[in-house]
Amino acid sequence: MKLRFAPSPTGHLHVGNARLAIANALFARRHGAVFLLRIDDTDRDRSREEYETGIETDLRWLGIGWQEKAHQSARLDRYAAAVEALKASGRLYPCFESELELSAKREARLRAGKPPVYDRAMLKMTPEQRARAEANGKVPYWRFRLSDTTRRWNDLVMGECSVKLTAISDPVLLRTDGTVLYTLASVVDDLELGVTHIVRGEDHLTNTGVQIDLIEALGGKPGQFAFGHMPLLLDEGGAKLSKRLDGLSLRSLRHDGIEPEAIVSYLSRLGTADDPAAMSFDEAAAGFDLSRVSRSAARFDMRQLLGLNRKLLHQKSFAEIQDRLPEGATEDFWNVIRGNVDLTGEIAHWWQVVAGEITPPGLSDEASFLEQARETLPPAPWDEGTWKAWMTALRAVSGRSGRALFHPLRLALTGEEAGPELHALIRLMGRERVLARLQDAAFA
Repeated sequence: MKLRFAPSPTGHLHVGNARLAIANALFARRHGAVFLLRIDDTDRDRSREEYETGIETDLRWLGIGWQEKAHQSARLDRYAAAVEALKASGRLYPCFESELELSAKREARLRAGKPPVYDRAMLKMTPEQRARAEANGKVPYWRFRLSDTTRRWNDLVMGECSVKLTAISDPVLLRTDGTVLYTLASVVDDLELGVTHIVRGEDHLTNTGVQIDLIEALGGKPGQFAFGHMPLLLDEGGAKLSKRLDGLSLRSLRHDGIEPEAIVSYLSRLGTADDPAAMSFDEAAAGFDLSRVSRSAARFDMRQLLGLNRKLLHQKSFAEIQDRLPEGATEDFWNVIRGNVDLTGEIAHWWQVVAGEITPPGLSDEASFLEQARETLPPAPWDEGTWKAWMTALRAVSGRSGRALFHPLRLALTGEEAGPELHALIRLMGRERVLARLQDAAFA
């Protein structure tokens, strides 16, 4: 068994791409299959080495490795051989219409109440007519003549699927400049690289019917591949998820502090009846089942992803998070703040609160109370009883309790309305920093 993920290095991986990569990788892990990373880099104008590097970085960050790798740009000779075989069999035929002519044909068919399917006029072209066209400087593009049949398969996600090929235009497989299109290149790769299971987006459903026809034309066996088509992702408002939203690229999510386990956990169960749960990659693979994926489009909800991320961070031990903590941060620090961290990007802020400098809000109207807090602050060294002793003394001299007592202290010491328990934070801050913060806030 072999599965593949085939991104184009023309941009950064988006959560929609990631969902397909994760589905293929989890399926492969669960069934002990080979995972192939195929770089679809035939678009020479848009493909970039930095994007390929970024794709690999994103996949490794998610915990996805691969046993094999291939570049389409290194397989152009194999596509050329397939083109010649299809020409020899009569299934690939030259066409000379311009875009303007094709547009006029489509409009004429629509006016006549017919579907805008290519009319195969070029199949009737005689050798003499073709010679005259080429003598006049015209260069053909090449179409694949589809079978006049219906292609059917049992989809791993969608169930029984069929595509009526007579309702589809013969697809162009070779442009006038000799560039092979995805439909052909992908089939040649899947046949020659030994892929057995193709899991991709439902936008390829019609293309799958065409490719099954092409597979057999190139000598493949009926039913040689198992197909699974994942429904499209929608945004929270129900619109199609835009790949232009850079905030949903894996690079952006990683920079924002989302954990890779949160993304894998969330996307592996998105669109299934299973509730999102924080899982390791192996745990997600053990329970991954394409038959549980709904045939309806799924909605990507950032709030659910953030909720999973929060849960994962709260569960992490010091050893698991240590490499992402600021220099000097201790296990005691992590245990104090981890219940208040939603994103790893927030960790640096809390380290600044306990070990660095902050600008507290101006609390000049609380200057008298803050001076009382300074005067009653217990001497060092501090221990577990320091906070209780301080609050007892401060209540007695100020007459305050509850929010009136704690809220000004939290603002002065952390600059935040909420956060980790103050009794734990002040032990990390130390007496001199606490005194300085109280004074700065009073005179800010």
